[in-house]
Amino acid sequence: MATTRVEPTAVAGSRYSDPARQAFLLLRTVFTIAPIIFGLDKFFNLLTDWPGYLAPFADSLIPGTAQQAMYAIGVIEILAGLLVAIRPRWGALVVAAWLAGIIINLLILGDYYDVALRDFGLLVGALALARLAASPR
Repeated sequence: MATTRVEPTAVAGSRYSDPARQAFLLLRTVFTIAPIIFGLDKFFNLLTDWPGYLAPFADSLIPGTAQQAMYAIGVIEILAGLLVAIRPRWGALVVAAWLAGIIINLLILGDYYDVALRDFGLLVGALALARLAASPR
């Protein structure tokens, strides 16, 4: 007796029913929106007091105040999010490298190991996005 496989999605057979494609779209959306939101917030400090997350060692290397450094960091984060939207394969690698820098800063700071661990998970997600973006769709 022959059986037929029924696709669980309403758009059976479309490229959007592919789990890898769905994972790619989810990760691309998150790694576009989150860096842009966090980057914009560096100018307003609504989510947190961002200069407090800058290790004194890093602050001494960067000219200007910690808040001025956050302005530059915010611009970089916004650009990284836009790069993920336009070129996800390369943007995801930029975000992963950026997250590695954040993790190092947090470990030097010494008070935010939980945030560093969370950012490590995000770094792995960014690397997964880079791999999914490199595969043919």
